[in-house]
Amino acid sequence: MRSDKTKKGIERAPNRSLLRATGLTDSEMERPFIAVVNSWTELIPGHVHLDKLSEAVKAGIRSAGGVPFEFHTIGICDGIAMGHEGMRYSLPSREAIEDSIELVLQGHQLDAMVMITSCDKITPGHLMAAGRLDIPTIVVTGGPMMPGFVDDEYRDLISVFEGVGACRSEKMADDKLQQLEECACSGAGSCAGMYTANTMACMTEALGLSLPGCATAHAVDAKKTRLAKISGERIVGMVKEGLTARKIVTMEAFENAIVVDMAIGGSTNTTLHLPAIAHAFGMQLTLDTFDKLSRTTPHITSLKPGGINYMLDFDRAGGIQAIMQNLSTKLHLDQMTVTGKTIGENLESFVVLNPKMNAQVIKTLDSPFHEEGGIAVLKGSLAPDGSVIKQAAVSPKMLKHSGPAKVFDSEEAAMSAIMSGKIIAGDVVVIRYEGPKGGPGMREMLSPTSAIAGMGLIESVALITDGRFSGGTRGPCIGHVSPEAQEGGPIALVQDGDIIEIDIPARKLNLKVSDEELAKRKETFKPPEKKITGYLARYRKYVSSASKGAIFE
Repeated sequence: MRSDKTKKGIERAPNRSLLRATGLTDSEMERPFIAVVNSWTELIPGHVHLDKLSEAVKAGIRSAGGVPFEFHTIGICDGIAMGHEGMRYSLPSREAIEDSIELVLQGHQLDAMVMITSCDKITPGHLMAAGRLDIPTIVVTGGPMMPGFVDDEYRDLISVFEGVGACRSEKMADDKLQQLEECACSGAGSCAGMYTANTMACMTEALGLSLPGCATAHAVDAKKTRLAKISGERIVGMVKEGLTARKIVTMEAFENAIVVDMAIGGSTNTTLHLPAIAHAFGMQLTLDTFDKLSRTTPHITSLKPGGINYMLDFDRAGGIQAIMQNLSTKLHLDQMTVTGKTIGENLESFVVLNPKMNAQVIKTLDSPFHEEGGIAVLKGSLAPDGSVIKQAAVSPKMLKHSGPAKVFDSEEAAMSAIMSGKIIAGDVVVIRYEGPKGGPGMREMLSPTSAIAGMGLIESVALITDGRFSGGTRGPCIGHVSPEAQEGGPIALVQDGDIIEIDIPARKLNLKVSDEELAKRKETFKPPEKKITGYLARYRKYVSSASKGAIFE
């Protein structure tokens, strides 16, 4: 065992003495040392209950003959960080989480780890560390939040964001927004739709790193606690079997995850996180793979924000295992999972408990919600290296659109124009200098997109940015435009009134300005100067393009 380096032999008497100071007994010295990597915090709704899950995990580890050692990572809530300077720190936290896990695991040479995680950048950071370390690893994701209930309808955080725009445009009364604020977020768990946090939990299960059913088991459901306990038991078996993370996560496993991603209409942020996770596992995953699989994978479940169903409905319908069952002809079924069985073997024992709900929420390949997958990769003169859009959440009226640009050099400037009524039907809002380097930190633009939706402009106005969009974004919102403005990409050269052409079915995003004019503009291009210090200064120095997953190269 790896931990023998810290506890075996006469030379390790001082090490053992320190371990005994924590309460370890002689018999425990002979057992596997298991890290319980917990991102519990009192600040994030998706994490406030993870202390309880860790107790279940540790109980499972002990009952199976291991010794648990818990430590914690940082975490940032995208919703609380949204719309202000704090959002610059969300994506950069991913690498800090990855590094901190490596430091503790390598510094103490623990044998394996159970990762307890939730939310947008925290789960990817954990998975990146799993790839880097390649030890036995199992992930317990914290689970979705139950939807709130207002006006006899389920509601969630996006209802509140869109309510802001509706309230400002006098489509909603102030007291109704107050009711949404109080009731939409009902308690512990990650926001209740197929937004980034829940998408990444689904990707974790699809990759084979979580137990079947883990992604959609809700935070308040006893099923989640049982899965946590079983995960603790199972990690000890994985140590004995030598089943490490890289034996589970292969390129075929990533292809499985992307197929599932396309089928569920997941967040566009997967095009940042999966390539970064692949990089940590020693593989290269490109945007072209996403687009290739999107063209051949039907969208077979329509969840919030693009559809009407919530994660609660998806879980009752069978969750990721039910999706994979319907997708079985498109998956690599021989891929290993943390159960010690392949995906195909796991599916053989899977039973749909609610057939009517299953049929309502999850379609077949022959009768999908959309013929193509949830995400499309657009390229063209405005995005030579690519851009992404959640096409499953776009109205058919906006699959093709051409309109004049209204250009803003920050999210705040765009939000001010939107809220003051300066954006009209037909416009293409361009928000730039918000990319990985330009932000720095590649902020999400949920506030502007939600405001436009709340104002009733979602079927007439498009948004384009070198930043990101939240998994809760719906409508013709194109993000990750690469190269970004800070590096002199074409988006930096756009001027008010330029015509931008969007053709999602053809995968095109073009700036209708001549090459000669763009070359002339390029001669005088100079990115705005921002005084950046601390972690963000280091982040800007090392981060790569969004088209590469915003990894550190």
